[in-house]
Amino acid sequence: MDLRQLRYFIAIVEEKKITAAAKRLHIAQPPLSQQLKLMEQELGVQLIERSGKLLEVTEAGKMLYKHALHIIRYMEESQLEVQETGAGLRGKLTLGINTLSDARFAELLAAFRGKYPNISFKIQQNESDKLCQLVRERSIELAIVRYPLELSDFSVLHLKTEPYCFVISAQEQVEGETISFPEIGSVPLILPSTEGLGVHQMIVDEFACCQVEPNVICECSDISLLLQLVSSGLGATIVPASVLQLHRGHAVRALKIVDTTLTATSVLIWLKDRYLSKGAQHFIDMLSSNSAFTDGRRG
Repeated sequence: MDLRQLRYFIAIVEEKKITAAAKRLHIAQPPLSQQLKLMEQELGVQLIERSGKLLEVTEAGKMLYKHALHIIRYMEESQLEVQETGAGLRGKLTLGINTLSDARFAELLAAFRGKYPNISFKIQQNESDKLCQLVRERSIELAIVRYPLELSDFSVLHLKTEPYCFVISAQEQVEGETISFPEIGSVPLILPSTEGLGVHQMIVDEFACCQVEPNVICECSDISLLLQLVSSGLGATIVPASVLQLHRGHAVRALKIVDTTLTATSVLIWLKDRYLSKGAQHFIDMLSSNSAFTDGRRG
C-alpha cells in the first residue's frame, strides 16, 4: 500500500459510499473500487462490507482506518516541519559567543525567540580565535567575536564599538575618575584572555605604543573569576565597559582610560560563500535591521 491508497481508504470509510468518495477525491468510481479491491487482496482481509446503500467497515477495516489517519497526519506534519525548517521557522540555531561576551546577548536571543518561537539554540562560549575555527569547521554557523582577528574568510556584521575601562577593587583608594596607560604601568595587572590572543594582545600593544612595560601578574580568560580576583585586591584589570554591565555584583570600581584610542569592537561572523540555514539568515537580518543592536555595517 502507498499513501495514495490510504487516502482513498479514508475517504471511502468517511463517505460510506464509493460514489461519494470518488467525488470527494475527484476521480472516477471504477478506479476507486479497483484500488479498494487491490488493498484487500494485498492484506488478505476484507476491509469493507456492502450492506444496502451504505458501506460498513469491518474490524480489520477499522484498524486500518485508525492507522491510516495517523500515518497521513504524521506525513503531513513532517512535510510541514521540513518546509518550515527550510524557511527558517523551525530548527536549531548554532551560535558562538566570545568569552568577554556581549551585555545585550540575552536581549538579542529573546527578541529573536519572539519572532521565531520554534527555533531552539545551541550556544558555545570561547575565545574569539577558537570560535572562528568552529565556524570554519561548521560546528557552529554564527559567532559573536571581538577584534582584532583575521576575518578574510568571513562575512562580518559590525555590532558595537565601546571603550575599555580600568577596573580596580572597590577598596582601593584612588583619586579621580580617570587614568592613563602610563599611570597604569606600575599597577599589578590581571589581563583577560591569553597571551598572543585578541584582547590581551591589544592591551599589550597599547602599552607598547606608550612605551610602558605593564606589570602583568596574572592572565585569566574566565571573566567572572577575573573580577573576583580584582575585587579581592590581587590586582587590577582592563576590560571592555560592557563586561561590568554583564557581570554585576562584584566589589569593583571602574575608571575611564584617557589619552587612548583603544576600543573594543564586537562583530557577528559567518563563512563567506557557504550554505547558511534560514534560521541563521533570519538572525542576521534581524540584527541588520535593528539599530539598537548594530551599526548596520557589513564587511
